[in-house]
Amino acid sequence: MPALTARGQRIGQTILDNPSDVIHLTVSDLANRTHTSVATVVRFCQDLGLRGFADLKIRLAAETIPPEGGLHEDVRAEDSPALILTKVLANTASAVAAAADTVDPHAFTKAVTHLHRARNILCIGVGTSAPLAQDAGYRFRSAGLPAEAPLDSHVQHVAARLLRPDAVCLCFSHTGQTRETLGSMAAARAAGATTIAITSFFNSPLTDLADIALVAGSRETDYRMEAITSRIAHIAVFDALYVAVYLSDLNRARTAQQLSAETLAEHRI
Repeated sequence: MPALTARGQRIGQTILDNPSDVIHLTVSDLANRTHTSVATVVRFCQDLGLRGFADLKIRLAAETIPPEGGLHEDVRAEDSPALILTKVLANTASAVAAAADTVDPHAFTKAVTHLHRARNILCIGVGTSAPLAQDAGYRFRSAGLPAEAPLDSHVQHVAARLLRPDAVCLCFSHTGQTRETLGSMAAARAAGATTIAITSFFNSPLTDLADIALVAGSRETDYRMEAITSRIAHIAVFDALYVAVYLSDLNRARTAQQLSAETLAEHRI
């Protein structure tokens, strides 16, 4: 602590005072709580020999939370398989239900309007968010919307920068702190496209970049490598988004869906 700057000491003392609380914060949350900046927090972590804020949270979680807590907050090592099933499904159902309270209806309506009018829709996400982006791209295309979902993060970045002002970049991210995702969203914004984020935290670098943020958070610990519960909540929000966009132009959607169904029938036995 004595070797740190005044701002670094504020960050360090906050972490020492509330290590379990910091695990659930975004880098923006900690910056606000310590009256510093995101860059200062990241630099603080790097000065400690860590790769960044996510690395700090992983280290904190390893020291303060029992091993079974890293799988699921409500699960205990002594729980039976049947009880684990009940707890996990109940927690997942709760996360999906809570999305109704955390997603701003006005923001949701704006997202539907922009997607309905978009000349092109770019769906992006990396890591465990990548499958959601792939699904979104496929479902929008099967409903007659001009959507794409490149899997490679570099291709996502280039595609985002080449968007036009009448396009939409739809992003999926649990933490809202992934470098590749932030780079693509910044590129889309620089291109003049509308940026929409489906994420878990109200205050993050991603929500700062998003024109429209659809926040579907959960109690799930954000240091987990596989944030499964949050992904299910995000899928539920996207499903509602897809249905609303689908209904905004029934003729287009029905025509595309019929053609899609006929094509898929060729792959059925």
